[in-house]
Amino acid sequence: MAHFEDLQPSFWDTSSDYGVQPPLTDRAVAEAEQLLNVTLPDSLLDLLRAQNGGRVSDSRNAFPVSRPASWSPDHVPFDSVMGIGRRQRMLSMLDSPYLVEEWGLPAAVVLISGDGHYWIGLDYRSCGRHGEPSVAWLDAEDNSELALTPNFHFFIKGLTSAREFENE
Repeated sequence: MAHFEDLQPSFWDTSSDYGVQPPLTDRAVAEAEQLLNVTLPDSLLDLLRAQNGGRVSDSRNAFPVSRPASWSPDHVPFDSVMGIGRRQRMLSMLDSPYLVEEWGLPAAVVLISGDGHYWIGLDYRSCGRHGEPSVAWLDAEDNSELALTPNFHFFIKGLTSAREFENE
């Protein structure tokens, strides 16, 4: 399996600026962590320092699941990452408190990807607001959830192409 650092250059879809926030600064991280009342994972911040949100490459746009999720029996989509910022008409992690309330999601979750009907989030319920969060799939329509990985680092390392699931 590739090292986490080796995955970063091929992680982002650099042909699109959809969802990309201004370059991440230490001040923006501190303000986000204060607003969200969490400590964000270093592995997530490393990715956001390379590019602050946006679409992910086709080679990293799905996460395999061992039991069926509401999306599919074998994977969940991961086509973009919310960055940290306030770019107009772009969702960001800073919108998590509003989105969690609007969609009836668990309060101790920071959303990193999704479209309103489903989300992928950093789940702080077990570790506390300043621990290492797990990653969860949350379906707002059928009120279901599925634990994906014990931390964001393992989540990123487990991403693969949605094309791998097309013919199954």
